Amino acid sequence: MKRIISIVLLISMALGFSAFQCSSTELTSAKLYIQQNNYEKAMESLQREVEKNPASDEGFYLLGYIQGEQGDITSMLDNYKKSLAVSNKFEKQISESRKYHWADGFNKGVQLFNKGAKAGDTDSANVIFQQAIDKFNGAIAAEPDSADTYKNLAYAYINMGNREAAIEPYQKLIELTKDADSYAAIGEIYLQKGLDQRDGGAKDAANVNFEKAIKVLEEGRKIHASDGNILLLLSNAYIAAEKLDVAKDAFKEGVIQEPENKFYRYNYGSLLLNAEEYPEAEVQLKKAIEIDPDYENALYNLAVTYVKWGATIREEAEANETKSEEFKTKFQQALPLLEKFLTLNEEEGAVWDLLGKVYANLGMAEKSEQAFKKADTYK
Repeated sequence: MKRIISIVLLISMALGFSAFQCSSTELTSAKLYIQQNNYEKAMESLQREVEKNPASDEGFYLLGYIQGEQGDITSMLDNYKKSLAVSNKFEKQISESRKYHWADGFNKGVQLFNKGAKAGDTDSANVIFQQAIDKFNGAIAAEPDSADTYKNLAYAYINMGNREAAIEPYQKLIELTKDADSYAAIGEIYLQKGLDQRDGGAKDAANVNFEKAIKVLEEGRKIHASDGNILLLLSNAYIAAEKLDVAKDAFKEGVIQEPENKFYRYNYGSLLLNAEEYPEAEVQLKKAIEIDPDYENALYNLAVTYVKWGATIREEAEANETKSEEFKTKFQQALPLLEKFLTLNEEEGAVWDLLGKVYANLGMAEKSEQAFKKADTYK
C-alpha cells in the first residue's frame, strides 16, 4: 500500500464583488442570487451577461466562481481564462480561487484515498480510489505545478491496481523534481510488465518494456548515482533483457568510480553471481558487507553465492566420479550469512527453507528440521 501525502491547510475563500454601481442589470441580479446561494438563477443571469457583453471580465469571473463551487473545475478554469483575456482586474481573486480549489480537491482526494485503503481489496475500494483520482485530477487542473498532488495521484492508481496509469504522474514528478523514487517507480512498472509478458510468452513485447525500464533507470542513475533502489532495479532490468555483459561493464565502472559505494558493489556482485562467476562475486559482495555489515541483500546474495558455488563443486566431483568434501566448505561459509540475515528479517520463509537445506547438506539434522518448521510458519 502506497502512503499518501497528508492533508494541506485549506484557507477559506471569500468572494469579493466590485461596487454595484455601474454594473449591468444581469451582473447586479447575479450578485444578489450568489449572496442567496441561488446558483441556478445566478448562472442564468451571467449567461445573459456574457452573451450581451463578450468583454465582461466580471461576468466570466463570476461564472467561473459558481462553477468552482459546483465542482466543475474544468469549466471554472475556462471562464477564468476568458476573464483574464479581457483584463487582469480579477487576477488576484482568480489566483486565490485556484489555490482554494487545489487544496479542496487535494484534501478530499486524501480523505477518499484513506477511505479506499480501509475498504481492503474489494470492488468498493476501487470505486473509492477512482473518486480520489478524480479529486486529485481536479486539484492538478487548478494548480498544475503541485508535486505532491501528482505523487498522490500515482499512489491512488497503484493502489487500485492500475500501475500503468501511474506512469504519467510519475513522469510529471520527474519534470518537476527529478525525484529518485519516481525514476525507480517507472522503471519498476516497466520491468514488472515485461516480466509478466515474458512469462506469458510475449517475448518481443517484454523486451520493449525492459528497454523502457533501462532507459528511465539509466536517466535516474545519472542524477542519483548512489540510489540503491534505482541501481537494484537497473541491474534486474539488464538481466531480464539478457544484457548481462552491458550491465557488468556499467556496474564495474561504478565500482571503479565509487569503490566505497555499497550499492555498486552489491549490484556488480549480484550480476557476477548471475553469470556464475562465483569468486569475483564473492569479492564484491564481501566488500558491500564490509561497508555495511547489516546490508540484508548483500548478506543473502553472498550466502547464495557460496551455496551455488558449493553445489557446482559437488556436481563436478560427481561428474568426474571423485569424492570431495570441498563443497561443504562453501556451504559452511553460507551459514553465518543466512543466520544473520534472519536475525534482521525473521519472517522470510524462503530464506529459512534455504538455511534448512544448507544444514541438511552439512549433516545438521536437528537444526535443519527447525529451519524447515520456521519456513512453514512464514509461508
